[in-house]
This record gives sequence, C-alpha cells and structure tokens, in this order.
Amino acid sequence: MTQHSTALLVIDLQKDILRNAHDADGVVSRVVGLVDRAHRGNVPVIWVQHNDEGMPLGSDQWALDDRLVPADDDARIDKTYGDSFSNPELPALLERLGVRRLVMAGAQTDQCIRGTWHSALMRGYDTVLVSDAHTTEDIEFDGVELPARATIAHTNMYATWGSIYPDARGTAIRADQVEFV
Repeated sequence: MTQHSTALLVIDLQKDILRNAHDADGVVSRVVGLVDRAHRGNVPVIWVQHNDEGMPLGSDQWALDDRLVPADDDARIDKTYGDSFSNPELPALLERLGVRRLVMAGAQTDQCIRGTWHSALMRGYDTVLVSDAHTTEDIEFDGVELPARATIAHTNMYATWGSIYPDARGTAIRADQVEFV
C-alpha cells in the first residue's frame, strides 16, 4: 500500500448536521476545493459520518451534502461518538497509509471537530484545522447564547495558540493556505 504523510479528514458534513450550520454553503464549497486538490495530489481523503437514532445509517439525514461526492477509492468511516478516533478503523487506516499529518474540516466545531482534533494531537498526529472549513450552529448553554461565529473563532484561536503536544503540533489555517505536500 502506498505510504502518505498527509491525509484530508472530512468530518460529518451531513445533511442533518448542516441544516442550521453557520455558513454551510461556504464551508461545503471550500471543502469541495480541498477534496479536489487532495485528489489531484494523490492525498488520501477520509470521509467520516456520524450515525445515531436521529441520523440512522443510510438515511437521508445521514447522507453527505449533495455537493460532496467521495471518489471510489476514498476511505469511509462511520462513528457513533463525537471523536472520530472512537472507531478503531480510523487509527488502523492511518497506520496502514503511513499518515502522520491530518488536515481536518467538517462539523460540528464544538463537538466532533474538537474531539477529533484533541484525539489526533494526543496520538501524535500533526494536525491542521482548516479555519474556514468547519462549522457549527448557534446554541444556548447554561443560559448563555453561544453564536456559531464565536465558537468557530475560539476554536481557531485555540488550535493556533494551544496546540503543542510532546509529539505533535497543531495549527489553524484557511483553505487557500493548505498545502498537502
């Protein structure tokens, strides 16, 4: 199997999750561009999809946005928890591919993106969060309004400033700055 140092991880850009997401069209458009660039550069693209009672596997809610079309040789990972690494198929796949650097995009910023981000760094993967290619929705928690834009900005700040682990580094950069080499 071909060894790759970098892979693009696209997390949960599914119809139900994107329904109320901030800048969903812009995020999906930027991810389409990232996927195209990854494919042209022979960089593996890994699609992660969440399923639960509200988004059963194979349902319309579970389906990826119509503009996102995985290639036949792209990997697909299903999960039932926020952290994509909760499915042991993901770390096994990354090991087989020789991946040491992940470029991440997707949804929900405050759940699956953050959970996967931390898990990747703790496992020693250098991790690039695509700052304009992840999204969430406005929420209220404990009586506090949390606008999606603030959650996204805070996550980007944290990914830029707080992502130094013993064996890995993280950063956040815009889609147009991502280099797959």
